[in-house]
Amino acid sequence: MWRELVPVGRHQESGGYRRYAWTGADAECRAWFKEQAEARGLSYELDRNGNQWAWLGDPAAGDAVVTGSHLDSVPDGGAFDGPLGVVSSFAALDELRARQVTFSKPLAIVNFGDEEGARFGLACVGSRLTAGQLSAEQAHRLTDGEGVSLPKAMEAAGYDPEGIGADPERLARIGAFVELHVEQGRALDLSGDRVGIASAIWPHGRWRFDFRGEANHAGTTRLVDRRDPMLSYAETVLAARRAAELAGAVATFGKISVEPNGVNAVPSLVRGWLDSRAEDQATLDTVVGGIEKAAREYAEAHGVDLDVVRESFTPVVEFDHALRDEIARILGKDTDITVPVLGTGAGHDAGILSGSIPTAMLFVRNPTGVSHSPAEHAAEDDCVAGVTALADVLEGLARR
Repeated sequence: MWRELVPVGRHQESGGYRRYAWTGADAECRAWFKEQAEARGLSYELDRNGNQWAWLGDPAAGDAVVTGSHLDSVPDGGAFDGPLGVVSSFAALDELRARQVTFSKPLAIVNFGDEEGARFGLACVGSRLTAGQLSAEQAHRLTDGEGVSLPKAMEAAGYDPEGIGADPERLARIGAFVELHVEQGRALDLSGDRVGIASAIWPHGRWRFDFRGEANHAGTTRLVDRRDPMLSYAETVLAARRAAELAGAVATFGKISVEPNGVNAVPSLVRGWLDSRAEDQATLDTVVGGIEKAAREYAEAHGVDLDVVRESFTPVVEFDHALRDEIARILGKDTDITVPVLGTGAGHDAGILSGSIPTAMLFVRNPTGVSHSPAEHAAEDDCVAGVTALADVLEGLARR
């Protein structure tokens, strides 16, 4: 399975992946998922929001145990973020069949669409729609960098966007959702453990900073006569780093757009996107508030106007304690193994769904901690340990 997925959407020069929602690479990933489901005799289903499901047993029976993740990527992302969870889900099912396990509950594997938000700027679109955290009206207003709307992109890929929206009937069928994911950090590597359990997802969001100045000639305009938004932006980037360091949080300006974007022109507009995350809401508010305050002071000093827009936000997610404890019990059953419980600053579909159904996450060790990069990696024996752990969890939950 892994060998089949590796070349899909891989950029030849960067070595990273460009599997964006409703593109050709996304279509190849979706076709792969459907083939895996049908090869195992599972009932394949595409829901109203473009999420893919593979069912073992009758979905209508309810109290289903669901696992899976996503197959899309960030720009030039790594091979493991998302796909490891989907591949491991199919592999765990194979393992359970080899054990000749019989289930008392339906079991399903899911591929949530557009988790990374690389194309339309909003993460977890498929799960947000399903959970009612993104309305159909809001989804219809999403556009990519070329001005193509989400509905138009879905239509171009052969899907009908008219039915998108909350899907409470589907969520009512699910008793538990467990998502396996490569760790995006080094906690497991430092502790020497192969697999961990998630405790919570830090609150996080994305803010757009629009610095508006005045376009002018780079060679003839005196420095004192300039209203250069790039200066305010650059100072704000440094202020974000200082604020995050002081608070023990993270803050990153990872995307920028410049107009008119000429080498010999003073910019008229610099638009930067801030991603910030912290262990608790109060800390995050302090960090982002401090960054905005500094940005406004820099903008005023350079005669630049500033607008700040919060584009997305996810509050702290505490995973279901009872499910988390049950998973720890299952993995420690008849052994002396204690599986570490750790928090994460990364958002996931499991976090979005946690407000509607019991959810949990398993992490697989990442030896470098590098993620969202072609250098992202997990060793094969650690991935196998993840599959075994997931199979044990699914067996424990679906046989009860």
